[in-house]
Amino acid sequence: MSWLMSAFLILIITSTNLLKCSQNKGNLCPSTLFCEHFKRFVLVIIRMRKVDINHDIVMPYSWLLNASCPTRIEAQNLSRVSEFYLMELSEDPDLQPILFGLLLSMYLVTVLGNLLIILAVSSDPHLHIPMYFFLSNLSLVDIGFISTTIPKMLVNMQTHSRAISYVGCLTQMSFFLIFGSMDALLLTVMAYDRFVAICQPLHYHVIMNPRLCGLLVLVSFFFGLLEIQMHNLVVLQFPYSKSVEIANFFCDPAQVLGLSCSDSLTKNIIMCLVGAIYGLFPISGIFFSYYKVVSSILRIPSSGGRYKAFSTCGSHLAVVGLFYGTGSGVYFSSEESSFTRKGAVASVMFTVVTPMLNPFIYSLNNRDIRVALKRLHSRRTV
Repeated sequence: MSWLMSAFLILIITSTNLLKCSQNKGNLCPSTLFCEHFKRFVLVIIRMRKVDINHDIVMPYSWLLNASCPTRIEAQNLSRVSEFYLMELSEDPDLQPILFGLLLSMYLVTVLGNLLIILAVSSDPHLHIPMYFFLSNLSLVDIGFISTTIPKMLVNMQTHSRAISYVGCLTQMSFFLIFGSMDALLLTVMAYDRFVAICQPLHYHVIMNPRLCGLLVLVSFFFGLLEIQMHNLVVLQFPYSKSVEIANFFCDPAQVLGLSCSDSLTKNIIMCLVGAIYGLFPISGIFFSYYKVVSSILRIPSSGGRYKAFSTCGSHLAVVGLFYGTGSGVYFSSEESSFTRKGAVASVMFTVVTPMLNPFIYSLNNRDIRVALKRLHSRRTV
């Protein structure tokens, strides 16, 4: 209970100093005051609870212990950085050619596989239904998602450079956000499509009409733009600290947001809003849709009917698990100041492996896609 009292007292002191800071221009910036008092709070907990500074409980907040936000006077003389420096997957020069070949082959397989899905859906009239309309859009988004990070990383490997310009970093971060958010929202829309198809089969074509399907894709796109605006609202408004090292092999939004010298309250609000809109709400929608789907499937009397109904959801569930499983690993690893090998594996899985496996998951588990691909191949050969 004593550490709770210490936390309460520190919060009071922080609030008082923030009020004083707003009246005196020469004082420290609010973010610096918060960092200093939070540093004292963490050190008090470490001494009282006898926790090691490198323990997992303290590590997510260790960047605050070394925060170096400038004062208001220094911020006026601090120009924006011209470039950032990305982390390399491996510092061993002998592994660079192997990593280059592996990443290039995975990138080409991803682009080719998703293009085949798009061509198969567009060329087969039997697949001109909402389920495959959303699938083709998901494949298009996956191509954009992996093209945001891998080409730049391949260029850096060939030129032996880790630098990325300030504009280039913000551009990469913006495209990463828009394609990542569209991925999450399209998976939610696809879950809703399965819910209507299984729970409301007689009204499926009335509810999931072409106008609504196009509207749902547009809404996903505009929510992606909204996420970009929320991040840029903080990233573009404040100067950066002297450190321009990004602890990832691409401009991870969480890492870039952590480098900005905005106040921690604003950062936490942005992260909570993003986590709720693009994490909590989509996952809740997916769980609710499949709760209704499973309830409807269990009421089907024949085992063959239950299997046929659930087989249409298996591929989508596998993609959802892969996307959110690897995405959560990247999200939690981005909270740490030091980017570990575990975080590197999670980032590669999320940005490279997930878009690459999606076409295989849908083509192997979906008979309609396999038939459409065979028809497409036969047309090419003829």
